[in-house]
Amino acid sequence: MWRRKPKIDRKISRPQAALQGLGTLYRRGTRAMSEIAVAHVADDVTDDELRLFLRALHRSGVTARADVVLLFASSSSSPKFDSVIRDENDSFSELIRRHNKTTSSSKNLRQLLSFDVAQFKAGKKEAGEPLWGKRVRIGFGNNSDDSTQKLSYGSVIGFEASELDPENSLSGFLDHFPMSLRRWACYPMLFGRVRRNFKHIMLVDVKNLILLGDQLGLVRNRSPESVLVFVKSDNANSNNKHGKRNSDKATQSRYAVNSAVIMGGSRGIRRLSNAMLMEIVRAATAAQHKRRSAVTESGILNQLLGNEFLLKNVKLVKSAESVPDVSKLGLNSAAAGLLLSFSGHAVVRRGNSNGHDLKSLIMKQICSFEVDSSVYRDCLAKS
Repeated sequence: MWRRKPKIDRKISRPQAALQGLGTLYRRGTRAMSEIAVAHVADDVTDDELRLFLRALHRSGVTARADVVLLFASSSSSPKFDSVIRDENDSFSELIRRHNKTTSSSKNLRQLLSFDVAQFKAGKKEAGEPLWGKRVRIGFGNNSDDSTQKLSYGSVIGFEASELDPENSLSGFLDHFPMSLRRWACYPMLFGRVRRNFKHIMLVDVKNLILLGDQLGLVRNRSPESVLVFVKSDNANSNNKHGKRNSDKATQSRYAVNSAVIMGGSRGIRRLSNAMLMEIVRAATAAQHKRRSAVTESGILNQLLGNEFLLKNVKLVKSAESVPDVSKLGLNSAAAGLLLSFSGHAVVRRGNSNGHDLKSLIMKQICSFEVDSSVYRDCLAKS
């Protein structure tokens, strides 16, 4: 189990709203960012799963260029995860402080999951204040330390689904709808309010994915209308078995998309989210009238992406690569071998493997770094 830090009474100051009276600001970044990662948190996500996701995210370098929005399924989820989010923010701040005062060896920086503070060094280009929270008069960060002011990292924000979808748009069409569907009803308000602030957007599933690197780098040089999607690992394996000719044919005809991670230009993602919401309503209405089977996100998304007319204003890019599944990389194999199989991938899928084993493997690697082992209580407990 994760060892929690001693509880701190945070009721002294009320949580600061993130944007226009909505949301919660967990951490105010040092400057305005041009990218945003929106991670949806379903009701069945556990403390351990969110902690591992956030810990890997903070170390991946994504937050050096992007703000992070956590989208919670219910009003009860946000308070439940409050201590986890703040603990990982505190650990990140301590990592930044310690690494900024030491020189990490080049050997460590070449290893998977190592923390590279150089990614968070502020460039010469001036940037405005963060979009989120109250404006401050002096500096852009919350910390007056000069060494911190020279760093660059994004904000961490949380929204409840009811804040971004107050009318519960899907309730009139579906009796029960999981977060995988409702999140699409939340995106229009969120992206509408920040449409002029971000150039690139990533949509990611906390339950199923772990970010190990700068995944947004894949779309940074693409057009604002672009949307990048990945094939499901099962389809990729099937295509490889039947050769390149059949692979090309399958890619063109039936391309099963991995909905756990989608990214692209802000305009493309915004248009995709609007179209997806309309298709969910259309599919739900048809299911009621024709008594069809349950409406699923994967089914609707794949059907939408196959309709060129509905997405005529979106430049869809279908990657032939899949997000590697941890359970198929051989979790019971030697740790060094599994970590080697991770290398080169900015994101991995948790799969159906034993989550505790994956957490232990990742933490064993993190705790092997001298500076990092003194920051995380998990490492201190084992020393």
